[in-house]
Amino acid sequence: MKILADLLGRMGGRFAGELGLDLKAGPAARQQWFLAALLYGARISGKLAARTYRVLAARGLWSPEAVLAQGWDHLVALLDEGGYTRYDYKTATKLLRVMESLQEGYGGDLERVHAEARDYENLEAGLRALAPGIGPGTAGIFLRELRGIWAKATPPLSPLARQAAAALGLLPPGLNEREALQALEAEWRAQPVAGFDFADLEAALVRQGLESRRQSRKIR
Repeated sequence: MKILADLLGRMGGRFAGELGLDLKAGPAARQQWFLAALLYGARISGKLAARTYRVLAARGLWSPEAVLAQGWDHLVALLDEGGYTRYDYKTATKLLRVMESLQEGYGGDLERVHAEARDYENLEAGLRALAPGIGPGTAGIFLRELRGIWAKATPPLSPLARQAAAALGLLPPGLNEREALQALEAEWRAQPVAGFDFADLEAALVRQGLESRRQSRKIR
């Protein structure tokens, strides 16, 4: 269906790809995306979250060991450098707690959170248990992009993606959460776009949903 190719052409695929990360490449890329997802999860613009991620990544600060070695004061300064000033104190505390929990509970290995989970619900719960402040939104941001990479990364379809898909005529009305995901996956299998996968489509729909929300606010 041409609409899928047009959407991906306009909006792009995974948010991780925008940061130069190939999540299929291995654990290091997924750890880096986890750091980015923690930043995207706050009520801050995606542009500032991406900029802040790049400030940290440029210094190699994405592994538990590297983040913990910085200490709270230095992390705050780096978050401020990226433009994350509104949430700098709170986020520095959260990052340190997350990385400490990863070290203590999983030997610093994010992949073990997935390996030791029974199913999606248990995986999400494991991520959220790493530190206060990791809610379903942040977990969803992280796990949506791992759909098809981690076997248990099977989150519900993002509400933003669902709204955008319905507006584009990709989903009929009246579907429940599971049916909407299944219908969109079937649409993708019928007409895939070369160079992308379903997780890219979902990310493109999220971008489209965010754009529609911004336009709606302007009209008001």
